[in-house]
Amino acid sequence: MSEKRIVVLISGSGSNLQAIIDSIAAGSIAGRIAAVISNRADAYGLTRASNAGIDTQVMDHKQYPDRAAFDNALQETIDGYQPDLVVLAGFMRILTPDFVRHYAGRLFNIHPSLLPLHKGLHTHQRALEAGDPEHGCTVHFVTEELDGGPLVVQAPIPVLPGDDAESLQQRVHILEHKIYPLAVAWFCAGRLELTATGVLFDGTPLPANGFRYTDE
Repeated sequence: MSEKRIVVLISGSGSNLQAIIDSIAAGSIAGRIAAVISNRADAYGLTRASNAGIDTQVMDHKQYPDRAAFDNALQETIDGYQPDLVVLAGFMRILTPDFVRHYAGRLFNIHPSLLPLHKGLHTHQRALEAGDPEHGCTVHFVTEELDGGPLVVQAPIPVLPGDDAESLQQRVHILEHKIYPLAVAWFCAGRLELTATGVLFDGTPLPANGFRYTDE
Protein backbone atom coordinates (compact mmCIF):
# COMPACT_ATOMS: atom_id res chain seq x y z
CA MET A 1 0.00 0.00 0.00
CA SER A 2 1.40 3.39 -0.99
CA GLU A 3 1.97 5.91 1.77
CA LYS A 4 -0.83 8.38 2.38
CA ARG A 5 -0.44 12.11 1.94
CA ILE A 6 -1.44 14.21 4.96
CA VAL A 7 -2.09 17.94 5.30
CA VAL A 8 -2.13 19.32 8.85
CA LEU A 9 -3.89 22.57 9.82
CA ILE A 10 -2.70 24.44 12.92
CA SER A 11 -3.09 27.74 14.72
CA GLY A 12 -0.66 27.39 17.62
CA SER A 13 2.15 25.42 19.18
CA GLY A 14 1.61 22.26 17.17
CA SER A 15 2.26 19.70 19.90
CA ASN A 16 -0.12 17.21 18.28
CA LEU A 17 1.57 17.91 14.96
CA GLN A 18 4.90 17.02 16.60
CA ALA A 19 3.46 13.77 17.92
CA ILE A 20 2.41 12.82 14.39
CA ILE A 21 5.80 13.87 12.94
CA ASP A 22 7.55 11.71 15.54
CA SER A 23 5.31 8.72 14.81
CA ILE A 24 6.00 8.98 11.09
CA ALA A 25 9.74 9.18 11.79
CA ALA A 26 9.46 6.07 13.96
CA GLY A 27 7.75 4.17 11.15
CA SER A 28 4.43 3.88 12.98
CA ILE A 29 2.44 5.75 10.31
CA ALA A 30 2.45 4.70 6.65
CA GLY A 31 2.14 8.26 5.44
CA ARG A 32 3.92 11.57 5.12
CA ILE A 33 2.92 15.13 5.87
CA ALA A 34 2.81 16.97 2.57
CA ALA A 35 2.19 20.37 4.15
CA VAL A 36 1.40 22.23 7.35
CA ILE A 37 -0.90 25.23 6.95
CA SER A 38 -1.51 27.84 9.65
CA ASN A 39 -3.86 30.80 9.84
CA ARG A 40 -1.37 32.49 12.16
CA ALA A 41 2.13 33.46 11.07
CA ASP A 42 3.44 33.22 14.66
CA ALA A 43 2.29 29.64 15.22
CA TYR A 44 5.21 27.64 16.64
CA GLY A 45 3.96 24.59 14.78
CA LEU A 46 5.34 26.17 11.61
CA THR A 47 8.81 25.96 13.15
CA ARG A 48 8.23 22.32 14.07
CA ALA A 49 7.25 21.60 10.47
CA SER A 50 10.23 23.46 9.01
CA ASN A 51 12.58 21.61 11.35
CA ALA A 52 11.17 18.35 9.94
CA GLY A 53 11.60 19.50 6.34
CA ILE A 54 7.87 19.85 5.75
CA ASP A 55 6.41 22.46 3.40
CA THR A 56 4.57 25.24 5.26
CA GLN A 57 1.99 27.82 4.28
CA VAL A 58 0.50 30.76 6.17
CA MET A 59 -3.02 31.82 5.26
CA ASP A 60 -4.20 34.71 7.44
CA HIS A 61 -7.99 34.52 7.70
CA LYS A 62 -8.08 38.26 8.44
CA GLN A 63 -7.03 38.92 4.84
CA TYR A 64 -10.31 37.49 3.50
CA PRO A 65 -13.70 39.26 3.44
CA ASP A 66 -15.60 36.43 5.15
CA ARG A 67 -15.42 32.87 6.40
CA ALA A 68 -16.55 31.36 3.10
CA ALA A 69 -13.89 33.21 1.11
CA PHE A 70 -11.17 32.03 3.46
CA ASP A 71 -12.37 28.44 3.44
CA ASN A 72 -12.57 28.43 -0.35
CA ALA A 73 -8.98 29.66 -0.60
CA LEU A 74 -7.87 27.21 2.09
CA GLN A 75 -9.54 24.33 0.26
CA GLU A 76 -7.80 25.28 -2.98
CA THR A 77 -4.42 25.36 -1.21
CA ILE A 78 -5.01 22.03 0.52
CA ASP A 79 -6.14 20.36 -2.69
CA GLY A 80 -2.91 21.43 -4.35
CA TYR A 81 -1.20 18.85 -2.14
CA GLN A 82 -3.66 16.08 -3.11
CA PRO A 83 -4.12 14.84 0.47
CA ASP A 84 -5.64 11.53 1.47
CA LEU A 85 -6.22 12.91 4.97
CA VAL A 86 -6.60 16.40 6.44
CA VAL A 87 -5.78 16.69 10.15
CA LEU A 88 -6.98 19.55 12.35
CA ALA A 89 -4.36 19.93 15.07
CA GLY A 90 -5.35 22.94 17.12
CA PHE A 91 -6.80 24.78 14.12
CA MET A 92 -8.91 27.44 15.82
CA ARG A 93 -11.44 28.07 13.08
CA ILE A 94 -15.03 26.98 12.68
CA LEU A 95 -15.19 25.52 9.18
CA THR A 96 -17.99 26.10 6.69
CA PRO A 97 -20.32 23.22 5.76
CA ASP A 98 -19.10 23.27 2.15
CA PHE A 99 -15.50 22.83 3.31
CA VAL A 100 -16.39 19.98 5.64
CA ARG A 101 -18.44 18.18 2.99
CA HIS A 102 -15.58 18.46 0.51
CA TYR A 103 -13.34 16.43 2.85
CA ALA A 104 -16.03 14.07 4.14
CA GLY A 105 -14.48 10.84 5.38
CA ARG A 106 -10.93 12.21 5.31
CA LEU A 107 -11.01 15.04 7.86
CA PHE A 108 -9.92 14.41 11.47
CA ASN A 109 -10.12 16.51 14.61
CA ILE A 110 -9.10 15.95 18.22
CA HIS A 111 -11.17 17.43 21.02
CA PRO A 112 -10.20 17.71 24.71
CA SER A 113 -13.22 15.98 26.19
CA LEU A 114 -15.00 12.65 26.07
CA LEU A 115 -17.47 13.57 23.35
CA PRO A 116 -20.39 14.07 23.23
CA LEU A 117 -19.67 15.72 26.59
CA HIS A 118 -18.39 19.31 26.60
CA LYS A 119 -18.35 20.33 22.97
CA GLY A 120 -16.72 23.71 22.33
CA LEU A 121 -14.29 25.56 24.58
CA HIS A 122 -13.12 25.44 28.22
CA THR A 123 -13.65 21.71 28.44
CA HIS A 124 -11.41 21.06 31.45
CA GLN A 125 -13.12 23.63 33.65
CA ARG A 126 -16.54 22.46 32.51
CA ALA A 127 -15.69 18.85 33.37
CA LEU A 128 -14.74 19.96 36.88
CA GLU A 129 -17.86 22.09 37.30
CA ALA A 130 -20.05 19.19 36.13
CA GLY A 131 -18.48 16.87 38.70
CA ASP A 132 -17.48 14.39 36.01
CA PRO A 133 -15.73 11.29 37.42
CA GLU A 134 -13.57 11.06 34.30
CA HIS A 135 -12.35 13.35 31.54
CA GLY A 136 -10.18 12.84 28.46
CA CYS A 137 -9.93 13.40 24.74
CA THR A 138 -11.51 12.17 21.51
CA VAL A 139 -10.43 11.78 17.89
CA HIS A 140 -13.36 12.04 15.51
CA PHE A 141 -14.24 12.47 11.88
CA VAL A 142 -15.38 16.04 11.21
CA THR A 143 -18.92 16.71 10.06
CA GLU A 144 -20.99 19.87 9.82
CA GLU A 145 -21.97 19.59 13.49
CA LEU A 146 -19.36 21.29 15.70
CA ASP A 147 -17.44 18.60 17.61
CA GLY A 148 -20.18 16.20 16.57
CA GLY A 149 -18.70 13.85 13.99
CA PRO A 150 -18.46 10.06 14.38
CA LEU A 151 -15.95 9.01 17.05
CA VAL A 152 -12.79 7.00 16.32
CA VAL A 153 -10.99 6.69 19.66
CA GLN A 154 -11.30 8.10 23.17
CA ALA A 155 -8.75 8.18 25.98
CA PRO A 156 -10.17 8.64 29.50
CA ILE A 157 -8.49 9.74 32.70
CA PRO A 158 -10.00 9.83 36.20
CA VAL A 159 -10.70 13.27 37.63
CA LEU A 160 -8.68 13.36 40.84
CA PRO A 161 -9.72 15.22 44.03
CA GLY A 162 -6.92 17.79 43.68
CA ASP A 163 -7.37 18.45 39.96
CA ASP A 164 -7.84 21.91 38.54
CA ALA A 165 -8.28 22.92 34.92
CA GLU A 166 -4.53 23.20 34.36
CA SER A 167 -3.66 19.80 35.80
CA LEU A 168 -6.44 18.19 33.77
CA GLN A 169 -5.22 19.90 30.62
CA GLN A 170 -1.66 18.66 31.16
CA ARG A 171 -2.78 15.07 31.68
CA VAL A 172 -5.16 15.16 28.71
CA HIS A 173 -2.39 16.54 26.47
CA ILE A 174 -0.28 13.47 27.17
CA LEU A 175 -3.11 11.26 25.92
CA GLU A 176 -3.77 13.46 22.89
CA HIS A 177 -0.21 12.84 21.75
CA LYS A 178 -0.86 9.09 21.91
CA ILE A 179 -4.29 8.69 20.33
CA TYR A 180 -3.98 11.21 17.50
CA PRO A 181 -0.99 9.46 15.87
CA LEU A 182 -2.76 6.15 16.50
CA ALA A 183 -5.88 7.25 14.63
CA VAL A 184 -3.79 8.67 11.78
CA ALA A 185 -1.88 5.38 11.58
CA TRP A 186 -5.12 3.41 11.37
CA PHE A 187 -6.41 5.66 8.59
CA CYS A 188 -3.19 5.52 6.61
CA ALA A 189 -3.19 1.72 6.89
CA GLY A 190 -6.66 1.61 5.35
CA ARG A 191 -8.25 0.29 8.53
CA LEU A 192 -10.73 3.15 9.08
CA GLU A 193 -13.64 4.09 6.87
CA LEU A 194 -16.50 6.52 7.44
CA THR A 195 -19.76 5.21 5.98
CA ALA A 196 -23.35 6.43 6.02
CA THR A 197 -24.01 4.25 9.06
CA GLY A 198 -20.87 5.05 11.05
CA VAL A 199 -17.17 4.24 11.31
CA LEU A 200 -15.82 0.88 10.19
CA PHE A 201 -12.57 -0.53 11.58
CA ASP A 202 -11.22 -3.45 9.55
CA GLY A 203 -14.71 -3.68 8.05
CA THR A 204 -16.46 -3.96 11.43
CA PRO A 205 -18.65 -1.15 12.85
CA LEU A 206 -17.14 0.72 15.77
CA PRO A 207 -19.33 1.41 18.82
CA ALA A 208 -20.78 4.92 18.99
CA ASN A 209 -18.09 6.04 21.44
CA GLY A 210 -15.25 4.59 19.33
CA PHE A 211 -12.29 2.72 20.74
CA ARG A 212 -11.49 3.26 24.41
CA TYR A 213 -7.75 3.70 24.66
CA THR A 214 -5.81 2.75 27.77
CA ASP A 215 -2.10 2.53 28.49
CA GLU A 216 -2.56 -0.90 30.01
